[in-house]
Amino acid sequence: MFSFSDLFQWDRFITPTIIKTFYWLVIALICLFGLSGIFSGLATMAISPFGGFLVLLSSIASIVVGIVFSRIAAELILIVFRINEHLGAIRDQGGGTR
Repeated sequence: MFSFSDLFQWDRFITPTIIKTFYWLVIALICLFGLSGIFSGLATMAISPFGGFLVLLSSIASIVVGIVFSRIAAELILIVFRINEHLGAIRDQGGGTR
């Protein structure tokens, strides 16, 4: 994890440690909005069965797509920091040419 002093020092990144928290927060929001859409679709089925069914299907699909895209976005952010770590390790080994 990170300590409070890491917020004021620039020798360590805090994003890789908190990205998982933001990922789970996004997953929770996606599920809440998806459940809201599902309940809206079920309520719409009383008025228009076909329209409500389409809303229901699109809500379920948006949950799946949202989870996949949020995972991809989180992994892309982590890849950038991992590349930075590997380049720093290469530099420390003397692999860089000067």
